Amino acid sequence: MSSRAAVKLGGAAASQTPVTILGIDPGLNTTGYGVIRVSRGQFQLIEAGIVRSKAKASIEERLLEIHTGVTEVLQQHRPDFLALEQLFSHYSRPKTAILMGHARGVICLAAGTAGIPVKSFEPTKVKKVMTGNGHAPKHQIQLAVKLQLNLSEVPEPADVADALAIAVCGFHLSHNPLLA
Repeated sequence: MSSRAAVKLGGAAASQTPVTILGIDPGLNTTGYGVIRVSRGQFQLIEAGIVRSKAKASIEERLLEIHTGVTEVLQQHRPDFLALEQLFSHYSRPKTAILMGHARGVICLAAGTAGIPVKSFEPTKVKKVMTGNGHAPKHQIQLAVKLQLNLSEVPEPADVADALAIAVCGFHLSHNPLLA
């Protein structure tokens, strides 16, 4: 059993022919996820939460926790595709990029095993689509997600807001070639 924690937040009303998207903000300690359904331009939040690994566990155990948690979400919601944050590297922190790459790997493995296509999006592109600013701070992303999904409060923690932003961006970029 994984260390998966879901939260339910109020969203817009559902419609008839929805597209379901799982957005994931990968991390070795905390992986945020958000499942949205979109129909006729209306967004509905289905579930959002985090998959947390034990900080003192081995890398193998931590990756297994992430894989198990993501697999559970995939099995429960059967999204049309998984929108995933693209790997990027900070020259001052290459270890962070390597660890994120491990997390992305097991997430892609879970999606591949479930037969779910993966679409990757650069963080600056997600921020640009959501706020108009490719370098928007976390609080602006949280507010943009709240508004886009018609939520009563900003999603917490920031990993969840980022995952939801990736899902929303994934929809927009997949359905509007002018944004890509």
